[in-house]
Amino acid sequence: MGTRRTTLPGVGTQYDFTTHAGQHLSVVVHHDGRRFIGFYSQDDPDSCQESICLAPEEATAVAHLIDPAPIAAVRTDGIDLVTEHIPVGSRSPYAGRLLGDTGARTRTGASIVAVLRRTSAHPSPGPDFRFAIGDTLVAVGTREGVDALSTIIAEG
Repeated sequence: MGTRRTTLPGVGTQYDFTTHAGQHLSVVVHHDGRRFIGFYSQDDPDSCQESICLAPEEATAVAHLIDPAPIAAVRTDGIDLVTEHIPVGSRSPYAGRLLGDTGARTRTGASIVAVLRRTSAHPSPGPDFRFAIGDTLVAVGTREGVDALSTIIAEG
């Protein structure tokens, strides 16, 4: 199982996911909130067999069916606010560095409200909090701000 994140300039972000069984799907998150889910052939991972477009409220409904706990934690009805989990991978320029080094809030307007580790959670981390490979950042902000923060964490 693996997930790969790709920035699509002017469009949004594509997340590719491969299941333990080897099935490949992708989700493209557009800047306007739309999501496209693509299903790929196991024989040809570049061949999209089916694509479904979901409006923001439809994507939320599907996410809630899959895992209701994170969706219920933050209500964003009627306001331009998203919450997203951002992984700190081995290629992140911020692995092993301090949260303050990112300049996240100043650069993107998005806030890192928690850091999840395998054995612990760190709510409201301060600028002296040191990221580790495998951390998952919980970010809150506008779609554009959270996407920008995700790019910063992945690419610098």
